Amino acid sequence: MRDLWSGMRACLDRVFDISGRGSSIPKEVVGGITTFGAMAYIMAVNPNILASAGLDQHTMVITTIASAVVGSFIMAVGANLPIALAPVMSSNVVFAQIVIVRMGVPPAQAFTMVLLGGLAFLFLSLTPWRRRIVETFPLSVKQGIHFAIGAFVAHIGIVNGGLVTKGGEGLVFGQLSNPVVLLALAGVFLAMMLKWARVPAAILVSVIAVTIAGLWVAHPDGSKVTQLPAHWVDWPSYPWFMLFPYDFHGLFANLFLVLPITLYFFLGDFFDATGTMMAVMQRSGLKDKQGQPLLAKSAFVADATASVIGSALGTSTVSAYLESLVGVEEGGRTGLTALVVACLFAVSSILWPLIICVPAVATAPALILVGLGMLGSLPDLKSLAVQERVIPLFMLLVTVLTGDFMVSLALGLLLHTAFVLTTRKWAELTLMLCGLDCVFILYLVLSSRLGS
Repeated sequence: MRDLWSGMRACLDRVFDISGRGSSIPKEVVGGITTFGAMAYIMAVNPNILASAGLDQHTMVITTIASAVVGSFIMAVGANLPIALAPVMSSNVVFAQIVIVRMGVPPAQAFTMVLLGGLAFLFLSLTPWRRRIVETFPLSVKQGIHFAIGAFVAHIGIVNGGLVTKGGEGLVFGQLSNPVVLLALAGVFLAMMLKWARVPAAILVSVIAVTIAGLWVAHPDGSKVTQLPAHWVDWPSYPWFMLFPYDFHGLFANLFLVLPITLYFFLGDFFDATGTMMAVMQRSGLKDKQGQPLLAKSAFVADATASVIGSALGTSTVSAYLESLVGVEEGGRTGLTALVVACLFAVSSILWPLIICVPAVATAPALILVGLGMLGSLPDLKSLAVQERVIPLFMLLVTVLTGDFMVSLALGLLLHTAFVLTTRKWAELTLMLCGLDCVFILYLVLSSRLGS
């Protein structure tokens, strides 16, 4: 038995270069468990978000878990990095609330957009163009995308929790006489306090706590907030009808209207993945021969491949999770950490009956906390010229007031172009910027005609 364990250790060490990176198998396992605990909330939150767009919640639980397993496994084996992947918390809200609900795009066409965005990312990951886009894409618009999505995610959480409702004069705060509103408010406070206390699984703990409390809290109609299933554990059955859920014919029939959204899925995945993986690897302290964070082409290929496969499995954009930082803090330095995360997601699939009983009010604090976390980088505006700071703030304002992220993205790009022309910064007037402007002008025209 001891020889078998020694052989397994030697094999894992050889495959993942554990000793070479100054780590050990116990550290990698602890790092994986910690990362999983920090991001496990996605198993309840993502299905809730997608179910709000009419997709079956049980089906979305299974596809969410499957995409997290596959994505983390690809990163572990393909790039050997301690970075876990799952459906990302910004794109899933855009996918459900904007693309399907607001724009009325059928889910099959929406999944096709995610596929095309992932393929574009994969193509660029295999070419030198990836670095060129990172260096030339307008920083003000990049920050505006981040802030606007953060505000939109937090807004959805506030609405789902009943903290804000529509009144006679617009949005008003929810009725504090409603126990469900008080439960959501308690969940927000709990999540924030746990975050301030640096509890690694703060969001997951808050989701579980609110779900349990919901057993004793009732809606105004008398029904309980949380309804327990007949069986807590059940063997999962994969919804095979969700494999390759594409509609290319419908997509290309409305190409000019959906092209900007496809560009968003690409840009969102591209910049989120780049920023997240860079932050995680900087924290790990691992460097390449040039002294840069250890982030080879294989990492971007793995992330892009996970997005492509995620769409084929029937879920929104799959990308790297910033929660991987907590695993790195615990000593994770190799792909074994990500492999442990993949295994834990796979084991969790038997708990799907419990996961689908998590109510929307329990996931609302998670959405609010994630959204506020994205807004936490507002001080980064100092890196922009004073005149340029108005662009991301304008995008944020448009998103908050209208709830229309695509319009804010279009206006942000056009405003940046106006800034470049006014200040005569001709070097920034790139073909990429002009091309994006044309696409989004066409989007504004077509969407306004559709709306009228």
